[in-house]
Amino acid sequence: MQRVLFHSTIFGPVHSRRLGTSLGVNLTPNDGKVCSFDCLYCEAGFNAQGPGTTGFAPRAEVARLLEAKLAEMLSAGDRLDVITFSGNGEPTLHPDFAGVIDDTLALRDKYYPGAKVSVLSNSTRIGLPGVAGALRKVDNNILKLDSAVTATMRLIDRPVSANFTSEKVIEELKQFSGQCIIQTLLVRGEHEGVTIDNTTPAEIDALIRACREIAPRQVMIYSIDRKTPAEHLVKVPREELETIASRIIAETGLDVTVA
Repeated sequence: MQRVLFHSTIFGPVHSRRLGTSLGVNLTPNDGKVCSFDCLYCEAGFNAQGPGTTGFAPRAEVARLLEAKLAEMLSAGDRLDVITFSGNGEPTLHPDFAGVIDDTLALRDKYYPGAKVSVLSNSTRIGLPGVAGALRKVDNNILKLDSAVTATMRLIDRPVSANFTSEKVIEELKQFSGQCIIQTLLVRGEHEGVTIDNTTPAEIDALIRACREIAPRQVMIYSIDRKTPAEHLVKVPREELETIASRIIAETGLDVTVA
């Protein structure tokens, strides 16, 4: 089984295709996966591997480890573009997510005031006021919308909640307007005999309509770049991504980037 986990709370820095030199923060367990999605393409593997034993990193421990790493990097003269919340699952599931964000912003201001704070979220918890308020504070509030068509989203992202729909998340995403970045992974293939494709004209039409409604600061589109737990997924060529991006730009006027 595909299973690439981060075995620490603070990891990197690494080079991100989309964000630059990034220091990662993993709020989920270091030896398992906890996520409200079970995406076919997640390099951390499927949720069936279990949550591990370490649990969520306590808020104070996250702050202690992050400060130690930032101090070490600053002393060494290392560059830092962004502190990124990602890891082995959905960061907003952390029971003190808002407090962790406050601590991180304070530490960023102390050690690397020019760096950004980014959160990569699957958008499943943005209906919670505490989560939404914390996300408004960060520099890059990057929220997933892999398909504006519920049936396709459920095939690709496999949300744990049976009540999670594209219509619901699009409505909730509107609250952020220019304060969010929409991130869409485009992919084709099949899984367990079912065709997967969120690049069809109907899919892109729906995505464009959703982007008009949400009015994000930016849209990021990309495709798979590593081995995936679902073995029969196909990377969408960059040339095709560029064509789709051009169409979104032409029809919405939004800033669209391809990674």
